[in-house]
Amino acid sequence: MISALPTGDREKVTRIRDTSAQDRPVDQEPLQRKRRYQFIAAGVGGLLVLIILVLLVRNWLGAEVSIPLDRVRIAEVTRGQFTRDVSAQGTVVAAVSPTLFAVAPGTVHYIVQAGDTVKKGEPLAQIDSPELKNELEREQATLASLEVAVQRQSIDTRRQLLTNQQTIDLANVEIQAAQREQRRAEDSWSKHLISERDYEKARDEAAAAAVNHKHSVENAELQKESLQFELSARRLERDRQRLVVKELQRRVGDLEIKSPVDGIVGTLAVNERAAVAQNAAVITVVDLTAFEVEFQVPETYADDLKLGMDAEVVYSTQKFAALVSAVSPEVRSGQVTGRLRFSGEVPRGLRQNQRLSTRIVLEQRDGVLKVARGPFLDTSGGRVAYVVQDDIATRATIRTGSTSVNEVEILEGLSPGDRIIISNLGEFERAATVRLTD
Repeated sequence: MISALPTGDREKVTRIRDTSAQDRPVDQEPLQRKRRYQFIAAGVGGLLVLIILVLLVRNWLGAEVSIPLDRVRIAEVTRGQFTRDVSAQGTVVAAVSPTLFAVAPGTVHYIVQAGDTVKKGEPLAQIDSPELKNELEREQATLASLEVAVQRQSIDTRRQLLTNQQTIDLANVEIQAAQREQRRAEDSWSKHLISERDYEKARDEAAAAAVNHKHSVENAELQKESLQFELSARRLERDRQRLVVKELQRRVGDLEIKSPVDGIVGTLAVNERAAVAQNAAVITVVDLTAFEVEFQVPETYADDLKLGMDAEVVYSTQKFAALVSAVSPEVRSGQVTGRLRFSGEVPRGLRQNQRLSTRIVLEQRDGVLKVARGPFLDTSGGRVAYVVQDDIATRATIRTGSTSVNEVEILEGLSPGDRIIISNLGEFERAATVRLTD
């Protein structure tokens, strides 16, 4: 409430100004336009959301089959190095397991038993062969007689050479005497002390002595060659007999069968004191220091397997490098048999007939489109794959190439970066699209 001021004070009151003079009327059109734009933007946003919802619902309704995501395996298609290989179960076998045979018919006496540890050169069995021993004695007697024959021939040769040399020396003496008589006759003839008949006789005797000396020398040379030939023939016959005796001695020595390697006795082929024929198996020794792995693969890989191919053997979760050392030329029951030889470190503790996992590398190529191998390859025969985008898997026709233990080559139908389902496709029922649910 405002109280009345005295009359004298009213003239001193100052009036307070308001802002009515500064007020201006506001234009409502921009504000309405702004609100209109906001309503339009909200409508467009709502329409986009509605379209997305419609598409999602349509995709959901368009999927023919729904599969939980945790029941499928998804892999990405990549491009890189492709290693074509084949895996197989292998069996440890002894690389060296010689079987020893009887060198002659006889009776076997075993010195060791199956499973015994033996060293190289240790006796394993003894074969009693009277027939072979008797043959050796006969040949030794023949050799002794040939040795005597060679010595006799050598003596005869020296004697004959001595006789021939004596004949040559006598002929030389005769020619010297004849030449001396010829010179004496020529001197007497020049002095007319002898007749012409005596002179001619001296000349003839000198010529005859020369001829006799010449033929004596030539005859001695021929006889020397003949005697040396006879002696050489005797020596060759003796040397041949020495070889026969040496071979029989070796065979008699082999009647005591010795281990060719360090190892263990494998099998005894016959019973104790049993009679065996020549070249019959007697005993087997297994070398425990050299093992190989024997494997079998389907015959479809027969043309791809080559000697020297790289491989690996898995033993106690460790991988050991190996090489293909042998491939069988025949197919049995649809399988090809081969052997792997360790190229580096050999696992310790291996035992014969132990089973191991093996992998043989058939080829390696770069820049190959590939994907992880899975059951989808067997389900569809390598002709169908489901490409995953978001939560929808779409059926696609593909063409596969080479396969390995872990990967499969893609020839057509997919590109790098595509994600496909590699698990079993049997539940998809050949649907064109499949929805993957959480």
